[in-house]
Amino acid sequence: MKKEVRFAGRTMGTTYHVTVISGYFNTPSRLDTKIVRRLEEINQSMSIYLANSEISRFNAMRRTDDPIKMSYDFLHVMIIARNLFAMTKGCWDGTVRPLVDLWGFSKPTVQQVLPPDEKIRQALEQIGFERIQIDEDGYLSKKNDTLGLDLGSIAKGYAVDQIAELIRADGWADFLVEIGGEVYASGLRKDRRQWKVGVNLPDKNAAYNQVYKVVNLKDGAMATSGDYRNFFELGQKRYSHVIDPRNGYPVNNGIVSVSIITDTCTLADGLATAIMVMGRKKGLELVNRLDGVECLIVIKEQKAGLIDYFSSGFKLNISN
Repeated sequence: MKKEVRFAGRTMGTTYHVTVISGYFNTPSRLDTKIVRRLEEINQSMSIYLANSEISRFNAMRRTDDPIKMSYDFLHVMIIARNLFAMTKGCWDGTVRPLVDLWGFSKPTVQQVLPPDEKIRQALEQIGFERIQIDEDGYLSKKNDTLGLDLGSIAKGYAVDQIAELIRADGWADFLVEIGGEVYASGLRKDRRQWKVGVNLPDKNAAYNQVYKVVNLKDGAMATSGDYRNFFELGQKRYSHVIDPRNGYPVNNGIVSVSIITDTCTLADGLATAIMVMGRKKGLELVNRLDGVECLIVIKEQKAGLIDYFSSGFKLNISN
């Protein structure tokens, strides 16, 4: 007989839920404490809201000739970030925060207005992931003294992967980890079937738990990015919170949701954000070139409503 052992809490400004399948007489011991401690370590490294975090100390640096030593977590995420930036040709860029601030999306209470073109050009001069120097020995420096990082679009995915690694190292093979909607599923449920993970209905009026698709997941991760809840409207035009780092403007390609399935949640998290920027055609082309990566792209059209575009492997995972 199998049973579910569940842990939950808050981290990174959101919630987490962990389900571990165990026998009735071998319940996980102190696993909840280990999970909390590990999440605190990752948050201390990558939270821009903690003044003494690694990322905050890097953002506060005003010297370009004084590298800072990184922890294992920060170095690992920065190497993945560099690969994402190159793989997506700049559609994912961890330095995009000045543009997000300029468009008013970092402070939802601020009255949104269209920033002048000159301000957008100035903000573009302050970003560019290629201006960050990553030393494989564990040092980080910037080529522009105003450059800053915001790894929010991959940090939750990384935390999911690390908690999954922690649980596996603790001796458990069947479990589900979810942080802020990003998921890693290992093994099987207690009924020995694959885990089922929901993709939210990409509609601003939908309930937060309203499911659009159900995906079967085993020994893999899924992350979803969408723009259907965070946007503003001026006149007849809608402005997404997803900013294109290449031109400084909100994306306007009809995509309302991107879900990625792959081996790690860090990569899934970053790719989902990048494909929101890339658009349907280039996004599918990229996914089809990558081994072990599948995606669902949802487009909203005025007359036809929601239209799904799948990579072949993702479609096979849809639960009937």
